Amino acid sequence: MNWLHLVSYFWGGAFLANAIPHLVSGQRGEPFQSPFAKPPGEGLSSSTVNVLWGSFNVVVAYLLICRVGEFALLDTNDVVALGLGALLLSLFLARRFGRFHGGNTPSGS
Repeated sequence: MNWLHLVSYFWGGAFLANAIPHLVSGQRGEPFQSPFAKPPGEGLSSSTVNVLWGSFNVVVAYLLICRVGEFALLDTNDVVALGLGALLLSLFLARRFGRFHGGNTPSGS
């Protein structure tokens, strides 16, 4: 097992997780934060920009997961690395974007 492959799968999972909100928002025709907005990561980008950014993230995820080493769904280490990358970035994004969309309010408030 090459640990660099696991690092690649971790980041592949992060890019894959990042693709989801951009693609979904874009396909729904809704603006969403992106690195290209003003201010970057806080302002809203068009649905078209989000589809393009989400698609770019899918391509990077593909390269990191499928073109580095031999990713195997039946290899626990490979799946854990990918899953941790996706989970940690998802938790970060939930906190980051929750402040713009009301997702950081405690339950019951």
